[in-house]
Amino acid sequence: MSEQNLSAQQIADHVRVGMWANDRATQSLGMSISAMGPGTATLTMTVRPDMLNGHATCHGGFITALADSAFAFACNSGNELTVASGLAIDFVAPAREGDVLTAQGHEVSHAGRTGVYDVSVRNQRGELIAVFRGRSYRMKGKPAVPAASSGAGG
Repeated sequence: MSEQNLSAQQIADHVRVGMWANDRATQSLGMSISAMGPGTATLTMTVRPDMLNGHATCHGGFITALADSAFAFACNSGNELTVASGLAIDFVAPAREGDVLTAQGHEVSHAGRTGVYDVSVRNQRGELIAVFRGRSYRMKGKPAVPAASSGAGG
């Protein structure tokens, strides 16, 4: 079955499996994908002791990595190879050891080869930790993950 016969959700599921298999950075930080759909992705990560800075709060680089991973999965969900062209992040509250952070990303705009995606990062109490905006660039005609030979792949 070709991707032309798959729904947008089936394509997103295929990309989720294929990208995850090769994403050692996201895996090494203990992240997991809790949801993914067309133009959206939700990832979680627990703040470990080795992620704390000198103020005993989560280093901003780890929060950024979580948001960036949600952005990456969201913007590649249509199985067109998409890369970041820029990002901005605002930290609004600290994350602490043991916090379970959830990054929810969604497409704001997609026109031609460029896109804009917003990601909010919240802790397990629903408190906003950071707001991220990513800008993307699509490589037309190049898949993010090789096409499934049958179905959405596994």
